Amino acid sequence: MAYITFQPSDHFNTKLWTGTGSENAITGIGFQPDWVWIKQRNTTRDHNAFDAVRLATKRIYPNAANAEETAAQVLKSFDSDGFTLGTDTSANQSSGTYVGWNWKANGAGSSNSNGSITSTVSANSTAGFSIVKYTGTGSNATIGHGLSTAPTALFVKNLDAAEQWINYDVSSGPTKYYHLNMSSATSVGSTIWNNTAPTTSVFSVGTVANVNTNGANYIAYCFSNIPGFSKVGGYKGNGSAGNGTFVYTGFKPSFILVKRTNDAGNWVLKSQASPGYNVNNNYIYGNLDNAEASGSAVDFLSNGFKWRVDGANQNGSGDSYIYLAFAEEPLVSSNGIPATAS
Repeated sequence: MAYITFQPSDHFNTKLWTGTGSENAITGIGFQPDWVWIKQRNTTRDHNAFDAVRLATKRIYPNAANAEETAAQVLKSFDSDGFTLGTDTSANQSSGTYVGWNWKANGAGSSNSNGSITSTVSANSTAGFSIVKYTGTGSNATIGHGLSTAPTALFVKNLDAAEQWINYDVSSGPTKYYHLNMSSATSVGSTIWNNTAPTTSVFSVGTVANVNTNGANYIAYCFSNIPGFSKVGGYKGNGSAGNGTFVYTGFKPSFILVKRTNDAGNWVLKSQASPGYNVNNNYIYGNLDNAEASGSAVDFLSNGFKWRVDGANQNGSGDSYIYLAFAEEPLVSSNGIPATAS
C-alpha cells in the first residue's frame, strides 16, 4: 500500500462558493493555486481556466476550442490562499453556485531548455504536476516538462487559434489522442505526439496546428502518477447499476475525470465535495456547458471508486475508459492511519 508524506489538499483542492456580483476573494484553498478550473454549477455556463504562467485574466475554455482571451473581470489575481474574482458572471454571478478545482505548480515558472523547443515551466514534482508554455516551430520537436517522472497525461491547447484541445494518456499510448472539449472516441494519428511517449524530461509533439504550428503559443498541463496522491489509468465498464466496476487508485479520491474511449462519450467530472457523501450522484460534463446534474452514482472509497450506475459515459458493459484521479486521503498515511470512505 502506497503512502505519501504530504497532505493531498496542500497540492490539489476543490472549492465551492456562491457568487456575490461584486469583487470576491475566494479563500480556504490552502495554497496559492497555479491552475484554476471554474464551472458554474446551477446554470448553463462555459468552463473557465486560468493559470499562473499565462497570468491572471487570461482565460481559456476547457469545453471549447476558442483561442485565449482577456477576461479582466473573471479571475483577477492568484492569492496566497486562493484567488480574487471580479464581477463577471462566469465565476461570480450574484447567488450563482460555483466549483473551482485548484492545482499547485510553482508560480509563474522559469525557462526550461531540456527540449528542442525552450519552454517556460512551472513544476511541482512532489505532486507530479506542471504547467508548460511554449512556442511552436512547425517541425517535430521535444519540450521540457519539468517533472522528475514521465507524464502519464497531457492536456494541450493552442492559445492563438480556435483549435481543439489535445490530450494524451499513458494507457492509450503516443499513437492516440483525445479532445477535452469533445465527446469523440479515441483518434489515431502519428503527427500529434510524433509516435513518442513522454520521457522523464520531455514530451514530443508532431506538426499539426493543435500542438505545434510555427510561431503559435501553446499551454500544456502535465501530470505524472504519484502513488497515494494521483493516478492516470484505464478500466472496463461492466454495465451493472447495483454492482458497478471498482477502480483501484490506492487512495480515497477527492476528484475524478473519466472519458469513454472506444466510442463517443462525455467527459465526466465528479468531486467528493459535491455533495460530500456516498452515494455521490452529482456530476459535471467537462466538454459541455451544462449545469451540474444528478444521476452519475459513484462511491468514493478508501482505495478507489466504485460505480453505482450503468451509463455509457462511465460504466457501459465492455466499454473502455480512461481516468484522472486526485486524492483526498492516501490509503495509508505516513503515520499509519488508514483513509475512510465518505
